[in-house]
Amino acid sequence: MSWSRALLTALAVCALLLAGSAGCGSGDAQGRKGDGVSPSPVGKVLDNTDEQGRHYREVGKKGAPEVGIEVEPDAADDSWDVRLTLHDFRFSPAGVKPVAVAGRGTVRLLVDGRTVARLRVPEYRLASDLVPHGTHHVTARLYADDGTVWAVHGKPVESTADITESAAQATPDGSKTPGSTSTRGPE
Repeated sequence: MSWSRALLTALAVCALLLAGSAGCGSGDAQGRKGDGVSPSPVGKVLDNTDEQGRHYREVGKKGAPEVGIEVEPDAADDSWDVRLTLHDFRFSPAGVKPVAVAGRGTVRLLVDGRTVARLRVPEYRLASDLVPHGTHHVTARLYADDGTVWAVHGKPVESTADITESAAQATPDGSKTPGSTSTRGPE
């Protein structure tokens, strides 16, 4: 007789577990106002993509993230100092879930359309070997944590500065100075 009670108890426990887990994903428990869970993702994913095939995530202009870029030559080691100005955007720490959260993510630094760094801080030293002789476009583009590109009116949220790397020039005392110039991107 004790084996039948044990069997009934085990069946009852299984039934309760199954009934409880079935309700965990129900729609009425998620997305209620005030519980901190959004019923839909941030913005709208568009068909447009960047050079690497990452889709744009459209958000409204009001409160949209913004980025400005400034690139200056560093004469000490022939590199370039990159400084970003961010509005309504914060960097995500490493290891966050790949989910788009409003105004959060990383910045990809591109030179002439080619990604050279993924940034989680507003400053970066761009090595001289990434910027050969000539004029180049250095772009800072904002990405959500899911890899989508933040966009407003179908255009990526980004800023570009033009820089020119020219041959080193001799000074009157015989030392050499880099012949580098830069312009600021819009902020």
